[in-house]
Parts: sequence; C-alpha cells; structure tokens
Amino acid sequence: SDRLEGGISTPKTRASSPKHGKVDPDNKPHVGGNQWAGGTGGSDTAGLGGRGGPYRLDRGHPVHQVSEEMKQQVTEETKERARKMAAEALKKRLEDLDMGELDWQRYNSIRSQV
Repeated sequence: SDRLEGGISTPKTRASSPKHGKVDPDNKPHVGGNQWAGGTGGSDTAGLGGRGGPYRLDRGHPVHQVSEEMKQQVTEETKERARKMAAEALKKRLEDLDMGELDWQRYNSIRSQV
C-alpha cells in the first residue's frame, strides 16, 4: 500500500512540547517537522509515525516513520505532557459525542473483539 511506503524520517527538531499543530487547509503532506497537525515522521504534533505528539491523527498521507531509537530520546516529562493532552482531547471528544467513560469502556470492549 502507498500509505505504508512513506519511508524513514529524521525529524528536524527534538521532541519537547506536545501540541495539536496547525491545520493545513490544503491538506498537503508534511514530513519531519513539528508544525502541522496530521503530518508524519515529525516531533511534537498530532500525526503518525513521529515522536512526542499527544495523539495519532491520520490525514491520509503516506506514513514516514521515526526510528525506535529516536522515539526513545523523548523525555519522560514530554511523554507525560503528551499523555495529559491526549486524555484531555479524549474527554472533550467524548463530551462532543455525548458519551461518558462507561460508554467508552463498552465501546472499546466490543471493538477489541472485532
């Protein structure tokens, strides 16, 4: 699949400040940076294949992957900030969907069996 053939990415910046990132209104592919939401192989922003971002965000582009070694360079402090942002984003999304924590647990239970 073309989606899996993005290749290896070497981010241009270190991971230190998790964030959602800017939304590109043209949905162009962004690789290896730390500015755009939905990019791949970068640092700090929500996307795929990168490191230090708060959650996964798929904008439909080929995924460029950061090495496991580079992912291990992310500090525990940065990982904790990313986890907190992810939890806040999930809470907001569940509120938008009028779902509670129990609804989410039930959904995940059913989904894991598919």
